[in-house]
Amino acid sequence: MAKTAANAPVTVVPGGDSYLNGMRTKELCSQALQARPDAELIELDATSADQYAFDEAVSPSLLSDTAVVKIINLQNADEKFAETLVSYTKQAAKDPNGSSIVICQHEGGVKGRKIIDQLTKAGARKVDVPDLKKPDAQLNFVLGEFEKRGRRVEPMAAQQLVSVLGGKTGELAAMCEQLCFDFEDNPIGLDRANQYLTANPQVTGFAVADKAVEGRTAESIVMMRAAVEQGTDPIALIGALAMKLRTIAKASAVRAGTISQAEAKTNPWVLKNAMRQLGGWTSPGLAHCIRMLAWADEQSKTNGGDPMYALERCIEDISHKGR
Repeated sequence: MAKTAANAPVTVVPGGDSYLNGMRTKELCSQALQARPDAELIELDATSADQYAFDEAVSPSLLSDTAVVKIINLQNADEKFAETLVSYTKQAAKDPNGSSIVICQHEGGVKGRKIIDQLTKAGARKVDVPDLKKPDAQLNFVLGEFEKRGRRVEPMAAQQLVSVLGGKTGELAAMCEQLCFDFEDNPIGLDRANQYLTANPQVTGFAVADKAVEGRTAESIVMMRAAVEQGTDPIALIGALAMKLRTIAKASAVRAGTISQAEAKTNPWVLKNAMRQLGGWTSPGLAHCIRMLAWADEQSKTNGGDPMYALERCIEDISHKGR
């Protein structure tokens, strides 16, 4: 059974994380082309291609007897295209070595799910990829990206990468690769990660907020001014500061038993870090600082307002925990 699956001329890559789905499909195409150096790569989009285009793609040409056919958007295939593909899968299973290789990329979801079942029943191989929706899965992905390059990353640095880029797998992978390429540190530490993440206004805002929460008013204000001078919009910093305070408020509610960790809907590492920063905060203090940030937001959007002054006031109040 395993041998048959490995030699299956038709493969389906359904759903999962879209970046990983695309990368896995690309890898399978490369492997197929290495196995058949004389074959040409033909790409079809099932959204617009018909059964005749598919028949032509898998048929012998003047250049080669077989091809590697990459089909994207399989979920959009019409009924005729799907029938032709299923028929080919059954036929190719009888002569895998003499048939063209077909690799199908499916976005997942309900649409087009029927064709996946039909193809697997006809003998196609299904290759699943993870969805990376949970923070733990994203963290394991980061650790794996460093590991496959023979490198290590400190837990805090990995968590920071996930906190900022967790929903953008392609950017997350590129950042891991860049850090490994540019630095020889092993493991890569939090300072190195932040060094590259500071171009992200969300990270800059988090750093400003962390300094303020620690009571380091002057450092926080200097960092904020530098960020604005480098082109970061004050509204982005205000948003990041507000997000930080909302997380502290959620951590306070979790500790008080008002809500559960699941109900907080926050990255566990971020929530744990906020728990450590709760000392000295009161509900009135949090409420005051959140109101101040709303005022700063208004100052940033109003003609004649002074967002820099408003930001400094907010930082001062946050560093004094709203007292």
